[in-house]
Amino acid sequence: MKSELLNHCGYVAIVGRPNVGKSTLLNRILGQKISITTRKPQTTRHQILGIKTTADAQVVYVDTPGMHRGSKKAMNRYMNKAASSVINDVDVVLFVVDGVRWQDDDQAILENLKHVESPVILVLNKLDKLQDRALLLPHIQQMSERMNFKEIIPVSASKGENVASLETMVTSLLPASPAFFPEDQVTDKSERFVAAELVREKLMMRLGQEIPYSLTVEIEQFKLQKKVLHINALIWVERDNQKTIVIGKQGEMLKAVGKQARIEMESMFEKKVFLQLWVKVKDKWADDERALQNLGYTE
Repeated sequence: MKSELLNHCGYVAIVGRPNVGKSTLLNRILGQKISITTRKPQTTRHQILGIKTTADAQVVYVDTPGMHRGSKKAMNRYMNKAASSVINDVDVVLFVVDGVRWQDDDQAILENLKHVESPVILVLNKLDKLQDRALLLPHIQQMSERMNFKEIIPVSASKGENVASLETMVTSLLPASPAFFPEDQVTDKSERFVAAELVREKLMMRLGQEIPYSLTVEIEQFKLQKKVLHINALIWVERDNQKTIVIGKQGEMLKAVGKQARIEMESMFEKKVFLQLWVKVKDKWADDERALQNLGYTE
């Protein structure tokens, strides 16, 4: 097989605080959507593998939840653990930050990375949002004094600027190895998982600040019948008033979310999709370890 002849193969963790563009970077590298993205922080809740196979390398990127301080709920502790547990088990770490903005959470992550043996590349993302690029060089100098990074690379994940240079650097740091995955595999996640995430993404994009963090999506049915994918998705919230908001007046919110998610699923799965959504209340599910495990939040 062609994939057995690859020169380099390895794992690359993408880490950083919430909302710096980690998932956008992964999707850009892969050339397709694997991780959902919204403008709200903490959109990503799981480790998600994105696998890119080229003529001479296979790079297995691990997209992680945003690392943050103040882990009040079980969900927050789970996300922090999902992000921090990977950094010692990969060949390269991409530490993504928001341009020249540096926050306390960035510093906290940096302190963890100082103990990592693998090379760490600092990725200054959102280059397209930087109004004065003259700020870049002095900021890069400041960052190089904080830690001995293998490289500091400014990119725009949303526009694709300088991402190819980042990929070249990553590949050069990977060990010689045959491929870990078949060359046509792009992620470790099932279509069932992707369907749940697409529904959650559409909900996060339409709802206010608080509710998206109090809901999760569970797929109860995912079945192909006569060339049509029948998908039943259950949306769990924590309170009755949240259920009312998610459903919307005369069911309008739920219908709009369902339509958006179905259209994207049909494009992604290349099949006709029949999607049904329900909303149920489970009190304080996001702070219940057992409930989290039952809903798929496991290592």
